[in-house]
Amino acid sequence: MITFIIGGNKSGKSDYALEIFSKYSGKKCFIATGKARDMAFRKQIMDHRRERDPAIPVFEAGSDLHQVLVRARKEYNHLLVDSLDFWMFSCFEQSNGEQMVGEVVRLLSEWEGPDVVLVSCEVGLGPLAMSREVREFVRGLGGLNRRIAAIADEAYLVAAGLPLTLKK
Repeated sequence: MITFIIGGNKSGKSDYALEIFSKYSGKKCFIATGKARDMAFRKQIMDHRRERDPAIPVFEAGSDLHQVLVRARKEYNHLLVDSLDFWMFSCFEQSNGEQMVGEVVRLLSEWEGPDVVLVSCEVGLGPLAMSREVREFVRGLGGLNRRIAAIADEAYLVAAGLPLTLKK
């Protein structure tokens, strides 16, 4: 089963994903995609690490999310990926970023394996960005979110800490 959780920055989407994930039994792993590039984000990552169950292994994925998912599904019953937007940043830095996104979407569309919870930021609710790079990223992530929502078994939007069911 694929569960997709989307929401704005600091909306509570990661907390809701962890709540769902905590109800699973069996071998679990957490796949983190955020890379600390400044001290404030490094602190946020450390805070997240302290809040997570230390018994659950954490794998870090950059643009190699496809390979990490393939390896993890062989050993674990439940996977939590937080979050697709940071992974998308990694892909945008690669010359073959669109191909990498396509590979992960194909993998998930044919998913036969452990339950996976995917977290992503909702984008595009505000004004259109002035820079071409930001517009490309927002459009790319919006398209990725649509594709993941289409293949997900369940989808939730978290706003102001409240989960809203989009698809069940």
